[in-house]
Order: sequence, then structure tokens, then C-alpha cells
Amino acid sequence: EKPFTLPTGWEFVRFGNVIFNRDAERVPLSVGERKVRQGQFDYYGASGVIDSIDDYLFDKPLLLIGEDGANLINRSIPIAFMAYGKYWVNNHAHVLDGLTEELLLYICLHVNAISLEAYITGTAQPKMNQAKMNSIILAIPPLPEQHRIVAKVDEFMALCDQLEQQQATSNVTHQALLQTLLGALTRSADHQTFTITWEQIANHFDLLFTTEQAIDQLQQTILQLAVMGKLVPQNPEDEPASVLLEKIAKEKARLFKEGKIKKQKKLPEITEEEKPFDVPSGWNFVRLLDLSKLITKGSSPKWQGVAYTEDPYDVLFVTSENVGSYVLNLERKKYVERKFNEVEPRSILKKGDFLMNIVGASIGRTAIYNIDSLANINQAVCLIRGVTQFFDSQYLLHFFNSEICVSYMFDKQVDNARANLSMGNIGKFIIPLPPLPEQHRIVAKVDELMALCDQLKTRLYENQATKLQLADIIVRQAVA
Repeated sequence: EKPFTLPTGWEFVRFGNVIFNRDAERVPLSVGERKVRQGQFDYYGASGVIDSIDDYLFDKPLLLIGEDGANLINRSIPIAFMAYGKYWVNNHAHVLDGLTEELLLYICLHVNAISLEAYITGTAQPKMNQAKMNSIILAIPPLPEQHRIVAKVDEFMALCDQLEQQQATSNVTHQALLQTLLGALTRSADHQTFTITWEQIANHFDLLFTTEQAIDQLQQTILQLAVMGKLVPQNPEDEPASVLLEKIAKEKARLFKEGKIKKQKKLPEITEEEKPFDVPSGWNFVRLLDLSKLITKGSSPKWQGVAYTEDPYDVLFVTSENVGSYVLNLERKKYVERKFNEVEPRSILKKGDFLMNIVGASIGRTAIYNIDSLANINQAVCLIRGVTQFFDSQYLLHFFNSEICVSYMFDKQVDNARANLSMGNIGKFIIPLPPLPEQHRIVAKVDELMALCDQLKTRLYENQATKLQLADIIVRQAVA
């Protein structure tokens, strides 16, 4: 049972042989009682102070160890901690006394340093009962060495706190600089200003993009520059977007005449106040409905009396869980009876449809339905079927996933208590539309830069793994 070889003068002991258990003195209080008895004394539970009440049970330093809860396994916070002053303890923490406070401090360090998995029972509600706790094996040094160990740990922890504070300060400064420079890129009024700002970023690239969050910000800036017309140069020879819009209008008129689409409500002209930024010559702001043959959402099977099935030959049922940013996640597939497509024919999916989450925290996540399977959607997903032969679907997907569009979506929520987007508001979305050749150039450039960002992240993960391995080696050598 002995996990390692001890230095001379140390002993392995059972936990219960070196502490005095005072669990019997604990008194639980309900939440209602605590509210009535608000006061000045700390009220401890499994993970520390959870309240203040008007009375106390203990008035000396004691060691508390969490008795139950997920923290026993996850250890997101220390499971053992010292309590000082006058305080109350409920029945979710073991209360332990010792011959000396120094011994309790040492045991506190020891318990937080070891795995408790072998001493825990239950999975739904992990628990370490008194008998299991008393069987824990401790390595006890001589009393003077306990003092030295506790003092050295305190010294190192204080150093860690300083490093953490310095890192936090550095992170704040780094974030402010990054936001200033990336913001200057999107605000640049002309190509000269843009070039100067980009050179500043390029000269300090290795210092600026050192975290996953920073790379994510760079990716969002790339998308914003793309849809603002600042990522690739314009070509005056390109057929302007206004011609594209005429072609799309003619195609929609033809489809309506043939009975393939319904007549769409004419939307108001886009005013100057609605335009979020200036676009280059040849671009046009357009409403999403003007680019679409259909904008609709699905329904709940239970509303239609339709059952879920396990049969992959039935209808694939796509929910907001399946729609990520850019990614259609179908690792966990759901199916519904085929009659669902009979009662909800408008929301039957076709390859190339845009799927957008329109309810809850995932509002704005947009992907393209890029498979051939027979499928339908629920009420939390919007289907957007574009006149895609006249624009680049990938360009529109980049726009949907840009911060500009996501901010616009949240601005158009109709119910903040339960965030959701109406079909009418989605149809009114304002899209910056470039000439078709420029759309292709933008998509190619975004794909190229996003691939570089992915490489940056990969290198970042590799560097972090190397640093962790190096730190582990240094620590092992230091304590060998």
C-alpha cells in the first residue's frame, strides 16, 4: 500500500490515527433557516464559506474536508481547507482537530496533493464517508520538517499568486493592444491607413497572437474585413452587384410564374441610416429575402403527432444541436417518421440550404446543409434557400458567421427573456453584396487566412504541450 519510499524519520500512517474527528458536533441548517439567521459568522460547507449566520459552533482553527459533491473527483478547488475564527459547519464537510495546528496544515497540503478516488463511493453523488477518510494513507515527517514544508509551500504559493497577478495584468494589456490594432484595421478609411496598421500588426505578430482567444479575434477580424470590402482589391472590370440583383429578381419572377415559389412580400428600401458601413464601388446592400427563394423554420414532432424513430431510412431530423458555426454536426443523429415530411413539406431540406439557429444561446450559428439525406428541421432552426447560382454560398456563409451579422441578429431579437428571431426579421437582414468575381476572391482569401490561423492554433497547442512537459521534467528533477 505504500506509494513511495520515505526519507529517514518519516512514517506512513492512517488518517484516523493522527486526527480527532469532530463530525458529531456539526449541525445542518436549511436555506430558509440561514436566511432568517443572517449574521456575522462564517457558515462552511463542502467547498468553503457558503453563508453568514448569527451563531457559531467552533472557535479554533480546524481542518475541514469536503464530504460529498462533484469536487471530490473534479478538484476544481481544494477539497481540504483550514477554518479560522468563530464559525458554523454543516454536514457536508468533515471537521478535524489535531495535536497541533502545524500538523493540520501539513495534512491539509497532503490531502490536496493526492488522489482520493480510491476513498470515494457513489457516482451520481460522490461521497467520502468517515471510515473511508480514516483509511487514507499519509506520509508524516518529523514535526520540525512539517514546519519547514508548510513554510516552503506558503512561499511558493505566494510566488504563484504574484505570477498569476502579473499574468493577469499582462493579459489585460495584451488584450487592449490587440483590440486597438484589430479595431484600427476595420475602421481604416483608406488603403494607406489600412496598410500602416497591418504593418504594425505584422511586425509584432509573434507577440500579439500567443493565445487561442487572440487567434479567434484575428479570425473574426478577417471575416469583418472580408464583408466590408477591405480584404481583397476591387476590379473595376467586374460586373457590379446591381446587375446580379437584377438577374436574381428575374429568376425569382420566373420561379413564381411557374408556381415553384410563393410571392414574397416587398420589403422597404434600405435607408442610409440602416447601412452599417460604407462599401466599395460596385457593391450593394441588399436584404436577405431579396437573395432567397424561401425563408422558413421547422416544427416540433410532438406538435404534429409524429414519433421519433431509430430507423436511418426515416427522416433525418436536424435540431439546433446539429448546427454549429460553419459545421453541420451529425455525430448524434435523430430520426422521425416519414409522415413528418407530409405535414411539414416547406421545411424539407435540400442540399445547399443554409441552416441558422434562431432560438436561445446558440442564435447565429450558421452552416450549410451539404449532404443528400432526406431531412427536416425543428422550430429552433431556420432554413434559408438562396438563388445560389447568382452568388457564392461560401461568401454568404462567411457573412452569417461574422461578428457584424451576429451582432445584427442579437439586435433584432424579439424577446430577450427567451432570445429568438422571427422569420420577418431574418428576411430583413442587410447583406453587403460584392460583384460575383470579388465574392470568389474573398472566399479564396478567407479560406487561405483561416487555414493559416488553424496552423497557428496547432503550433500554439504543440508549444503548450512542450512547456508542460518541460515544467514536469523540471519539477521532477527538483523533488528527486
